[in-house]
Amino acid sequence: MTLLRTSPGPNPLRGFQVDPAAIGRIGKDLQRPECILAERDGTLWSADARGGVMRIDPDGQQTLIAQAPDPHFDLNAAAADSLLAGTLPNGLAFAANGDLLIANFGTDRLERMTRTGETRVMLDSIDGRPLGKVNFVLRDSRDRIWITVSTRINPWSDAINATLADGAILLLDEKGARIVADGFRFTNEIRFDAAEEWLYVAETTGKCVTRLRVQPDGSLTDREIYGPADLGPGVIDGISFDAYGNLWATMIFADRLIAITPQGDMIELLADGDPAATARFERDFASGNPVSFDTLIACGGTICPWLASVTFGGPDLSIVYLGGLRSDSIPFFASPVAGLPMVHW
Repeated sequence: MTLLRTSPGPNPLRGFQVDPAAIGRIGKDLQRPECILAERDGTLWSADARGGVMRIDPDGQQTLIAQAPDPHFDLNAAAADSLLAGTLPNGLAFAANGDLLIANFGTDRLERMTRTGETRVMLDSIDGRPLGKVNFVLRDSRDRIWITVSTRINPWSDAINATLADGAILLLDEKGARIVADGFRFTNEIRFDAAEEWLYVAETTGKCVTRLRVQPDGSLTDREIYGPADLGPGVIDGISFDAYGNLWATMIFADRLIAITPQGDMIELLADGDPAATARFERDFASGNPVSFDTLIACGGTICPWLASVTFGGPDLSIVYLGGLRSDSIPFFASPVAGLPMVHW
């Protein structure tokens, strides 16, 4: 594995642990805040299962922005209906003009929404076929849009097993949309390093991070596993770089927050899952069969249930915000190292 260039000096994450007592919260009555975007002025934007995003101002004032609010999401009453049907905004990115790019895991398409709620479909098929489960969207410094498709299996829940590898990465640029890499085990969040030399991929059911070298034309080469081949309990969901070069990652269902150092070592920063439920998930997952909703629903901790994403914000990017599929607020804490600025920063 090629090592990542780092900032000089010792790694700020060595010896660091998240103190649960030092965690604050922002937002209330949120629905599935899976992905969070932060702006310089302190405004947060979180994906919302009602069909859009929740804008949270620095003073805590909230505004739901959605073309037509959808009330279908209720994991406690009907987990399968909530997760398998209806709109489910998932990954978010800012377009160059500030519009929101939404990877909609429910409608199986890439959508673009203005900050006042006007929405249009950007992409819903590729090569004449439906996209499948659109999970995440990322814009680079050349204004190209990268999209992950987790699976084309229907229902998607059957893809939560250790054997299926039908995920893909799409690129949308001036040439149109095309598949640039496939064969991933439930493709989830993607991130670039500081130089946009490598694209890092969270392979959820692979329990690992894969990276690919980015060529000038957008093609991806030199695919390799980055860091440990098995990141331990849970499955990887969200990833984000800090300025030192550590790749932070969430391990959903075990509710662990970890980081992969530039040398490829793993550091565990927080573990908040239920040990018995996590062990049950691991047994079911290792069987090779789809993991049942009963097993999934039993999993999760108390800080950010079904921990799914990690975002750096604050004026100097030293505040960490956590997104969770079953959380109704956004936990945050101070980081010993600033985040890597995203293209919109």
